[in-house]
Amino acid sequence: MPYIHMPPVRLVCGDVALWAVLAAATGYGFRDAGAAASPVEDLCLPLAVLAVAVPLSRRRPGTAVVLVNGLCALGMADPATPANAHVLSLAALSCLLGARVAAARRPLLVLAGCLAVDLATCAILRTEAVWWFYALGVLPAALLLPWLAGRHWRGRRELVREGWRLARSLEERQHLVAERARLTERADIAADMHDSLGHALSLVALRAGALELSPDLTERDRADLAELRGTIADAVEQLRETVAVLHDPAGTEPGAGLPVTDTVEDLLGRAVASGVPVRWEQHGAMPVLSPLVQRGMYRAVQESLTNAVKHAPDGEIRVRISHEADRTRVSVVNAAAPADRPAFAAEGPTAGAGGRGLTGLRERVTVLGGSLWAGPYQGGFRVTAVLPHQVASCPGTSTSRPGAAPVLRRLHAGAARRAPATDTVVPESVKRLASVRNAAHRRSVAAFAAPVVAAAFFVPSAVYLAWQLTTSVLPPSRFDELTVGRPRTEIAALLPAHAYPYPPDHARFVPRPPGVRCEFYRSGRDLLTEVDLYRLCWSGTTLATKDTVPARPPTAPRSPSTSLRRG
Repeated sequence: MPYIHMPPVRLVCGDVALWAVLAAATGYGFRDAGAAASPVEDLCLPLAVLAVAVPLSRRRPGTAVVLVNGLCALGMADPATPANAHVLSLAALSCLLGARVAAARRPLLVLAGCLAVDLATCAILRTEAVWWFYALGVLPAALLLPWLAGRHWRGRRELVREGWRLARSLEERQHLVAERARLTERADIAADMHDSLGHALSLVALRAGALELSPDLTERDRADLAELRGTIADAVEQLRETVAVLHDPAGTEPGAGLPVTDTVEDLLGRAVASGVPVRWEQHGAMPVLSPLVQRGMYRAVQESLTNAVKHAPDGEIRVRISHEADRTRVSVVNAAAPADRPAFAAEGPTAGAGGRGLTGLRERVTVLGGSLWAGPYQGGFRVTAVLPHQVASCPGTSTSRPGAAPVLRRLHAGAARRAPATDTVVPESVKRLASVRNAAHRRSVAAFAAPVVAAAFFVPSAVYLAWQLTTSVLPPSRFDELTVGRPRTEIAALLPAHAYPYPPDHARFVPRPPGVRCEFYRSGRDLLTEVDLYRLCWSGTTLATKDTVPARPPTAPRSPSTSLRRG
């Protein structure tokens, strides 16, 4: 059995309520028309059309407008008046067309097609001027203005909906920022543990090994020192595992460590006091260095000492710091490892805790605008770092190396918060909200400007039509003063300035004497209803006949066939 999709109950109730309102307006129009109205044509047919058009407006609102406009076009065939209650239905569905269709091209084509049908109906039926004014004034207003109001309503709804969507996006982004801060903190802890605690443990292990070889110790002391050295080795291994867990996954921002409070001299002094064979020298006057550069230089020496103590504990270490005009060069060289120890593996898995020592140091130096070289040298190993004295806001090399940009963003976060943004990137959500807001503003302007434009277009036509109707009025008292056989020059003062240019068909085809020219004049100034016409026929310049043509011709009982024979 095929599945039949049923719309939600809320939508069905809304369609029923709208149909009930429009049906009530149609019933009122049928009641107001009186006995001349046809129950089938003026009541049953419109209700059936509305029953189809109202639910159809949810999926095909343009088709629903065309159906209801057809009812208004059929009203043009009414010999009494073109006005009917279907205009309210047309306005309601036109408003739904603007509210339910985002684009403007197809709805405008639908509205233009409806107006073309209305004007073609007037032309085919050869209706009077009032019918033309109805087709050019009332029906366009019922189509265009509600459609603009519906578009304005839709734009406001989209603006509110986009605002809530942006709020949800900002809330999600806030959660992401908090999560990133947590991961950054983990990375800082990992880096500090690797740089500071790992270095300290290596020095302790080295000193314990040196004490173990002292000739003044007993066998019990040597056993205790060997156990202490093993415990320290286990602690270093556990530290490596902890750093591997705390460190960010691949592709995330590596930690930068906690602020360094001591200097390179303090670091080298502690190493010498621990028994590490270190010789160091400094060349050039000490310049004013950026705090980030001082921190990077400290980490470079610390990492190099840690690796040297770990892989070549008995080898001599030479540290050379050269201050040049605009940069500082730090070089750490350790001698070859003893024959019973494996050679130092550059850049390999053993380079630092968890293989992250030289990699993290290279990233740190790179984002500062410097460079790092590490590799075998004269049987041992050398690490050389070149650092600028001052760090630019966006080093040019930071974008050319993988993983450098995230580190730079974090290292310069404080400076970026204090400095004004010079190259701000507008978020996509802000662009979307601005686009929706601009669209809503344009629709609002169109909704308010369209009546002004429509008035500027239709008001002159309406004024001209009213002028023609009022200047062609011949009062009944003056009509009675007109005498057949008098020349036009004698009765010209009694005649209006213009003849009525839109006599109906039944008035134009009333039999007339041969060889005369007839003119029509309105008998009253009422612009909204039809009035009797006066016909004056002239033979040359002499009034030949005068008679009265009723506003409505005598007709048989009204039926659909007779209604359509008016043209």
